[in-house]
Amino acid sequence: MGLALTRSVQWTAAGHGARTMEVTPLNEAILKEIILFMENFMYEYPQEAKYTFAEPLEWKSEMDPSAFESGYIASATTVKSEEADKNGQPLLFLSVPQIKVRSFGQLSYLLFIAKDAKLKEAQACIEANRNPVAKILGLDYNVTEEGSSALSMLDEITKANDPDSEMKRKIAVLLKRLDLQLLGYSFKQASLEICLNPAAIKHEVELLKHLSGKGEQTVLESINYTSDYEFSNGCRAPPWRQSLGEICYVLIKPHDVETLCITCSAEGVFLNGGKTDGEGEINYERKGAIYKDLVTLLKEKSAKFSENMSKKEARFNEELRKEKEQPTETVKKEEAAPSRKAPTRSDKSSLEKHHINFGKNRMTKRLEPSLNWKTTGDFKEHILSLRDIHDDKHGGRPEKLAPSVSKAQVARKSVDKTEETFSESSSESEEDEEPPDHRQEANADLPSEYWQIQKLVKYLKGGNQTATVIALCSMKDFNLAQETCQLAIRDVGGLEVLINLLDTDEVKCKIGSLKILKEISHNPQIRRNIVDLGGLPIMVNILDSPHKILKCLAAETIANVAKFRRARWAVRHHGGITKLVALLDCAQSSAEPAQPSLYDARDVEVARCGALALWSCSKSYANKEAIRKAGGIPLLARLLKTSHENMMIPVVGTLQECASEENYRAAIKAERIIENLVKNLNSENEQLQEHCAMAIYQCAEDEETRDLVRLHGGLKPLASLLNNTDNKERLAAVTGAIWKCAISKENVTKFREYRAIETLVGLLTDQPEEVLVNVVGALGECCQEYENRVIIRKCGGIQPLVNLLVGINQALLVNVTKAVGACAVEPESMTIIHRLDGVRLLWSLLKNPHSDVKASAAWALCPCIQNAKDAGEMVRSFVGGLELVVNLLKSDNKEVLASVCAAITNIAKDQENLAVITDHGVVPLLSKLANTNNDKLRCHLAEAISCCCMWGRNRVAFGEYKAVAPLVRYLKSNDTNVHRATAQALYQLSEDANNCITMHENGAVKLLLHMVGSPDQDLQEAAAGCISNIRRLALATEKARYT
Repeated sequence: MGLALTRSVQWTAAGHGARTMEVTPLNEAILKEIILFMENFMYEYPQEAKYTFAEPLEWKSEMDPSAFESGYIASATTVKSEEADKNGQPLLFLSVPQIKVRSFGQLSYLLFIAKDAKLKEAQACIEANRNPVAKILGLDYNVTEEGSSALSMLDEITKANDPDSEMKRKIAVLLKRLDLQLLGYSFKQASLEICLNPAAIKHEVELLKHLSGKGEQTVLESINYTSDYEFSNGCRAPPWRQSLGEICYVLIKPHDVETLCITCSAEGVFLNGGKTDGEGEINYERKGAIYKDLVTLLKEKSAKFSENMSKKEARFNEELRKEKEQPTETVKKEEAAPSRKAPTRSDKSSLEKHHINFGKNRMTKRLEPSLNWKTTGDFKEHILSLRDIHDDKHGGRPEKLAPSVSKAQVARKSVDKTEETFSESSSESEEDEEPPDHRQEANADLPSEYWQIQKLVKYLKGGNQTATVIALCSMKDFNLAQETCQLAIRDVGGLEVLINLLDTDEVKCKIGSLKILKEISHNPQIRRNIVDLGGLPIMVNILDSPHKILKCLAAETIANVAKFRRARWAVRHHGGITKLVALLDCAQSSAEPAQPSLYDARDVEVARCGALALWSCSKSYANKEAIRKAGGIPLLARLLKTSHENMMIPVVGTLQECASEENYRAAIKAERIIENLVKNLNSENEQLQEHCAMAIYQCAEDEETRDLVRLHGGLKPLASLLNNTDNKERLAAVTGAIWKCAISKENVTKFREYRAIETLVGLLTDQPEEVLVNVVGALGECCQEYENRVIIRKCGGIQPLVNLLVGINQALLVNVTKAVGACAVEPESMTIIHRLDGVRLLWSLLKNPHSDVKASAAWALCPCIQNAKDAGEMVRSFVGGLELVVNLLKSDNKEVLASVCAAITNIAKDQENLAVITDHGVVPLLSKLANTNNDKLRCHLAEAISCCCMWGRNRVAFGEYKAVAPLVRYLKSNDTNVHRATAQALYQLSEDANNCITMHENGAVKLLLHMVGSPDQDLQEAAAGCISNIRRLALATEKARYT
């Protein structure tokens, strides 16, 4: 079911917050199939229905506790099944609105009682559990994880030492069967959609190139492919993306908009996520609608293109028609020509088998993934060198150096190509796009080193042991940091030879090979080639070697290679995480060496290299879990206490990556790591300071950790590091740590003593966004206290804060609205904000597409309205502002709704504004929200209703829109603030006789009587007033009856 959910289900584009399923016929069909499967599961597979999931499936449910009958223990807000697992946990637990289910049997029954709401429940479950197979069978059987394969799941279960393995195997087979059935729907749907081919895309790109260039009359500034090479089928996308129907990726620069990164696929063309920072990888995820061709997309995105293209459309269409009339002989010849790099017979059969298994899916009738590069230049020397490699495979190498090049190639092609085909995106950033494959052209001016390295590689392939060692030493003397030398080794087949040398018994050859691989693996292309050739499993095995230098070199090379997702998966899959964690134990005797020896130095170096490799691997969630389970945290804590600074950097770096997970933060506290992180803030090494500050930033989400940072004296060095602004990476980490630490009031007091607030105000200008987000976040926390608001105002901090309201960075906008709202509590600051047009800017952010920004802006408007001199007039001055606020009550986001209700509470205090929002339909919209279980929303909704009762016949209207009965239920909440707001709302509503009757029928009197004795005076008065109105109505009714 994992592959179907990631490949077949159509999800909304990735924006802020969780992605949801689109409303499409395909999604509805998939949901109905899943529901049918689950409803019948209990009857068709009674034994499997009793199986307890590894982790519960959890989602927000709309089920009413009263719907659960026999077999369940139900209360007003909770339900738990009498059936429990071996640990006593109920197999179904509902705490409105959150539900947890731990077995198929409970899922079946839940869908049965859901009746008409079963489609909505199934959708909520799938959206909240994007990888249900991992939760049902365990993380080891994750089929959507980086590099994992659905076909390998059963093998994992069979090999696992698990008493439930037989049951898991049966369930895996059932889920796989469902998976294939669901995939069938998507293939059927895909066959009906647009079908482009590489030739059509190529023609269109070439024609657009002719019409592009400098000058206002051209249609585009530039259009280029992201890859310089074509596969034999005309595609430029990597093979594992071709299997999804993708043909190529194009970078287009129109005259009037930013550069567009576009995916051309068999289904059409669409915008993707663009190139990521760092290695320039492509984020493949679709960011908008699918268009039939590039011209249609560009007309939609660029007004200038549309204008200029309309003038040249006749010429364009004529050339396009001529291209279509010409037979595509060139393409056919290229496809028919035998490639000298074609796979061997065994490779072909292996690849054909994988095409049978997967190729029959979406692209069988459209496009077959190609694994053969088709060059676009004259590569005679390169092809001759490949022929030499082929001829030398069976040359005169000694037996112990004899593993052939084809061993690595065939192993990788037959296994890992399938892994790539089934590889799906994981929680980490997308890093699997192949960079342009820069091969040296034969007619280029190449340095002499290029040709010398070619000769050395031939010696490596054909020489004996002595010649091999000499060739390795000679190759190491070259400047391997230079890209020409790196690619020279790759282009003549040197990588295959170097990797095969790792599989021999000769230690010197292994050392020489690893030293070269360690240097050249800094190149992104080389490290991907190493993974493709099966180099990582061999390096992982070397970690068990008794030779410490081999362990060090292998770990360092793994650290360089594991910079992308597929490589990290390979390290974990082949047991590398456990072995790397074991390397950390080598330095246990050298925490404080009295007399450092060579043995001690090597032990420390082994631990350093192990930590370096774990640092690279820890960017994957699954690897973080594997490190924790292998006992990595205590060992990292021990290494953090050493005096070896060069080792502490990768150790802290690993902890910093892992601290994003809650399990790690708890373990970091338990191992008393915070004390050492604080201590190293005083180091002279800027990189170590940066990683320590970043680790504190990750851990300081927890209140206890924030207190530990203060108790161990960490706040003062953090404040002092703010004065060093040259190193922006370190500044971002330090400001982030200060932000999180400032959540605790005691820490804010300390920062005020260290004059950190003044320094933070000075950082509000001329800083990169990653620094500004943290600086504004820290000031937002400090602004909660009056003294700090005064400091910010006197230091001139209001204006730069207001200036930041015009940005587009979502995280920055959330923080700056919070800070401006906190400053607006002080009347003098509010005057400055109003003068700088800050309130209008906040109001305009209510139109922002991100819910977090809307909510934060609405919260900030509340103190602005409260403290403005003429608030009513100010609010009315914003054209369309009141209508915008009322329309936000239609949002699905609870935080947005609560913040807007709070804003309406303040707006409604002005009678004219209350009249306007009443005309805009505020009463029915507020009434519609009354059936909520969210206490925060309940509180602000009740306050808004209370204030809106002050106009016309709004009291009567709330009763007519059925808002009174749900409000009475609010009195059963455990939150005193909800009680107060509800009692005040009921008091206002009780001025209407019909509302009094509704309250009485729903048991309001009994609940309100209890609250009359509350220590909260406002609650007392509101409860008593409401009871008084109800009683007066009852007396009047009695009097009327007897007269």
